Amino acid sequence: MSHYRVGVHVERRKWKSANGKTYQSILLRHSYRQNGKVQKRTIANLTHCPLKDVEAIELALKHKHDLAALGSLKGVQLKQGASLGAVWVVYQVAKRLGIEKALGNHFAGKLAMWQTIARVIEQGSRLSAVRLAGVHAAADVLSLTRGFDENDLYENLTWLAGQQEEIERRLFAVRPGRRKPQLFLYDVTSSYLEGTKNELGAYGYNRDGKKGKLQIVIGLLCDESGEPVSTEVFKGNTQDPQTFGSQVKKVARRFGCERVTLVGDRGMIKQGQIDDLTAAGFHYITAITKPQVKRLVKESVLQMDLFDKTVCEVLSDGVRYVLRRNPQRVDELAATRGSKRCAVEKLLAAQTAYLQDHPRAKVATAEKKVRAKIAQLKIDAWLSVEVQEKKLCLKVDEAALAEESRLDGCYVIKTDLPQRFADKQVVHDRYKDLAQVERAFRTSKTRHLEVRPVYVRKEENTRGHVLVVMLSYLVERALRQAWAKLDVTVQEGLEQLKTICPMEMTTPAGGCCLRIPQARANIQQLLDALALHLPAALPHADVRVVTRKKLPEQRKA
Repeated sequence: MSHYRVGVHVERRKWKSANGKTYQSILLRHSYRQNGKVQKRTIANLTHCPLKDVEAIELALKHKHDLAALGSLKGVQLKQGASLGAVWVVYQVAKRLGIEKALGNHFAGKLAMWQTIARVIEQGSRLSAVRLAGVHAAADVLSLTRGFDENDLYENLTWLAGQQEEIERRLFAVRPGRRKPQLFLYDVTSSYLEGTKNELGAYGYNRDGKKGKLQIVIGLLCDESGEPVSTEVFKGNTQDPQTFGSQVKKVARRFGCERVTLVGDRGMIKQGQIDDLTAAGFHYITAITKPQVKRLVKESVLQMDLFDKTVCEVLSDGVRYVLRRNPQRVDELAATRGSKRCAVEKLLAAQTAYLQDHPRAKVATAEKKVRAKIAQLKIDAWLSVEVQEKKLCLKVDEAALAEESRLDGCYVIKTDLPQRFADKQVVHDRYKDLAQVERAFRTSKTRHLEVRPVYVRKEENTRGHVLVVMLSYLVERALRQAWAKLDVTVQEGLEQLKTICPMEMTTPAGGCCLRIPQARANIQQLLDALALHLPAALPHADVRVVTRKKLPEQRKA
């Protein structure tokens, strides 16, 4: 009886409803023994699959111990199928995170899911995502019933932008086993553009060091664990504080959170933003700038002897200041000043040698070059060059140097969060958690996911593209955490999974299914870390995915 088989099998169930009609369900089931008892789990619901596909799966399972026997069956054809391992694993992780539920199980939702999977597996444009679907078993894993091309994916970006608020709300609601967070991390970054036609592109403060490039500004809102919950795209000339108000509204209205604390970097949360938070009944954690620290020290609100490698706290006018000096940062800054001084000394030695070899050379010209170098390195506050007896020499203002290095490694965190909710160490640690947002930006911009180059121009498509990157980062983050103890990066793990290719089997009756081989030891290790089990077989979807643009037409003669 199928109920007590150990292994994968097709199980058919029939039952009568109250109106006397008989219904049947067909399930692909996995039976196994645990503690002496037979346990079962459903791998796939085949009820709505074509009967020919179900029969093909049953035939493959019947001969699973000797696939060569299938070759002797009259009319049965075997051929290598598309790569399946990476697509299937990424899809299962996305389902576990609630991304599929947030996107929906309709055609637009499935296209958005494929864009997310494609960006995790291999980055590129919408055109490359269509080509990738031809190499990987996208249609089979996602149960697509119709094909698509790059135009469908561009339209899907527009759909994503229109549905972003609802998608993020659903994704926030299905966060597994988690209460609503009482703390959010927020930061912004910029991403330069190669072209000039993007509707959100503008010149602004470029964090990428790309002068003369248009850019977009991207805001990322994360929960207290560093998991993104929302992203937003602004014009490239938008200043950081101007992006903050919409985040307060998101937390209060879209996510329905109360008594929330928002954590933002220095320069992000200023008095205007503090007023917005206070009006919403929220709290803040941020840092103050070095000039502000100097002013508080001058006003005796803070004392220099309070800065130590252990956290200290000062309360003034209802505001808590959490102080600390980082010894490692002190050494780094001292080493940097020493390195800059050595660079000036090297230039001075070269100019001195040139003056000796060229008697007609002007000392004033050499002095001007050394002064320019000092100004370029921004150490003119304590280092200067003088001419003594037609020779150049450096002069160090020790008092100015001491004042310059007085606050090395010192930083001050500012908050209005009451002490009963968080002590000084918690406030300090939550501010440091902003590093998780910075890691998300690094992963999304320059490492695995590569938000740029941005291959879209329209505003809504740009917003949809950035949302896809955020969803992809959620998957990449889950893979990285699961594989943290393995000697493998996320990219390497996905490359190994790509080698899993099923056998496509077609029966004389026209049925077709994918028979999935047993994973190698190293791949099984990846699956075990994710608590996933590859199915024995999958129905094969006869769906055509092609691009409208063809490479031979694009290549020059």
